[in-house]
Amino acid sequence: MNPLTALFDAELHLGSAVILWREIVGNAFGIASAVGGMKRVVWAWPVGIVGNALLFTVFMGALFNTPQNLDLYGQAGRQLLFVTVSAYGWTRWLRSRHDSGDAVLPHWASTRARVGMIATMAVGTVVFAKVFEALGSWGPWPDAWIFTGSILATYGMARGWTEFWLIWIGVDAVGVPLLFHGGYYPSALLYLVYAGFVLWGFAVWLRIQRRATEPVPVPE
Repeated sequence: MNPLTALFDAELHLGSAVILWREIVGNAFGIASAVGGMKRVVWAWPVGIVGNALLFTVFMGALFNTPQNLDLYGQAGRQLLFVTVSAYGWTRWLRSRHDSGDAVLPHWASTRARVGMIATMAVGTVVFAKVFEALGSWGPWPDAWIFTGSILATYGMARGWTEFWLIWIGVDAVGVPLLFHGGYYPSALLYLVYAGFVLWGFAVWLRIQRRATEPVPVPE
């Protein structure tokens, strides 16, 4: 067997559960990217892209012959959109670091942007649920919620909106039960770990944001 093929198909057996190592590795890259995002370092974006590529092959289960043999089109499709949005975030943070020295400065989104995010979440969930349902996705409605919320959160991170951490909480609340039920245990566990992590990240960004808006003392 080709070494690359063997690595691609490598499995971890835990009791009756069969887990692909590329699902574990892909999620590890996802966690590393989240840590980089919290620290506001540019390398968070390319690291995340690698994880997205691996996880795409996991969630297109029937196509890539995964143990679950389930197609979660929303989970798979969001990996592809993550790559696009991550390329945007990568470019934006690089430009910002070059111009101001900071890759991103956390701040609240405007009222208009918040209304836009809520509307996009509602409409996107309905539209993509119908699309995924037509494609034969397993769990189209939660899949659509996760898909739409993930793209909004990633875009919010690129723009430096502190609210993006809260969007991830909403994604995790739906993603954990869906992935456990589907047998994607590493991804489900990642969502659980990530739920605690995003609260920490939100607190870190909020502290940075408040520090940046504090008035500078004037020497007497």
